[in-house]
Amino acid sequence: MFKPVAEQMDLIRRGAVSIIQEQALEEKLNRSLKTGQPLRIKAGFDPTAPDLHLGHTVLIQKMRQFQQLGHEILFLIGDFTGLIGDPTGKSETRKPLTPQQIAVNAETYKTQAFRILDPQATRVVFNSTWMNSFSAAEMIQLASRQTVARMLERDDFAKRYRDNKPIAIHEFLYPLVQGYDSVALKADVELGGTDQTFNLLMGRELQREYGQEPQCILTMPILEGLDGVHKMSKSLNNTIAILDPPGEIFGKVMSLSDTLMWRYFELLSAQSLAEIQTAKHDVAEGRQHPMEVKKQLAMELTARFHDEAAARKARESFESVFKHGEIPEDIASVTLASEGGQLGLATAMRLAGLVASNGEGMRLIQQNAVSVDNQKTNDNKTMLKSGQSYLIRAGKRKFARIAVV
Repeated sequence: MFKPVAEQMDLIRRGAVSIIQEQALEEKLNRSLKTGQPLRIKAGFDPTAPDLHLGHTVLIQKMRQFQQLGHEILFLIGDFTGLIGDPTGKSETRKPLTPQQIAVNAETYKTQAFRILDPQATRVVFNSTWMNSFSAAEMIQLASRQTVARMLERDDFAKRYRDNKPIAIHEFLYPLVQGYDSVALKADVELGGTDQTFNLLMGRELQREYGQEPQCILTMPILEGLDGVHKMSKSLNNTIAILDPPGEIFGKVMSLSDTLMWRYFELLSAQSLAEIQTAKHDVAEGRQHPMEVKKQLAMELTARFHDEAAARKARESFESVFKHGEIPEDIASVTLASEGGQLGLATAMRLAGLVASNGEGMRLIQQNAVSVDNQKTNDNKTMLKSGQSYLIRAGKRKFARIAVV
């Protein structure tokens, strides 16, 4: 049994930036309610890297909401479009992945997505299924459906064209193939980030060209990373990955600013908007401390990707380290080779995975945020000697035992 359309729309609108077109979506939902036929909800993910992060889960969480409303979820893995390379937001032609890289990444996507989606109610589809059988004549016919002028309406293409930067012809195929995916799947609704609007609209246009009712589009915001400024991205080292250990997920969520916490609540939490608003009001009125509310979010997200027991343990570990300065039990131990009998502290921190770069390590040292054997140091010239073992703490919650040889 489907819920009333108004009730469905309330959940669908949650966190969304835009719905194109909202009236058409309501008509589709009314028809679904009358016929008992679920809508086909599509979202595509190119397997360009092995790990999904919380930025990706904004879409997956919205798919889960559609799933809870009784609709059919099409989790599309773009193994064919991955060979082209998404030009969205790129200032130069990106290097396509190899089929081997795509196959490995695609397999991990499925297992990670099912930490949110119900696997029994999700159809995982690959666009190579229909695109690999496309003949050259069919590809030419698809390309004839759009003009170069239309492609140059894209901001990234237009900017590169103005700046005399090359645009490879195969890059024009990307939005065409993504749009044709909607034709092949007869999608009723497609979800995507705001940066994908051009590609999503292409699906509507091609469905009309092929005699189908055009899909509705729901765009979701781009989630800021831990820095609260830039898009969550592995290259910026500001991500929370689905595959992060429980303690990492919990600790990273706790590092969010009090302001950014509410955005994560709205886009990622299963709590109702009314519950979130109540908590927000309680914090503003001083009835709850923002740290305690943030722990609720950290518990929920850690349990989602692991389980309740792991989330509780992560919370206990965080509280013992944060409040009492205790050392966690499960500290990673690494052995590092010295250079001439010694190793720079910043380099050792990078090699142990405590920081992403030597520069980040040096900044933490200068900020007096690094301890060696429980003694803080702000000297960037600190060296670790061969034949000795050290307990290194970077920031409030990152530890490693480093043996230098």
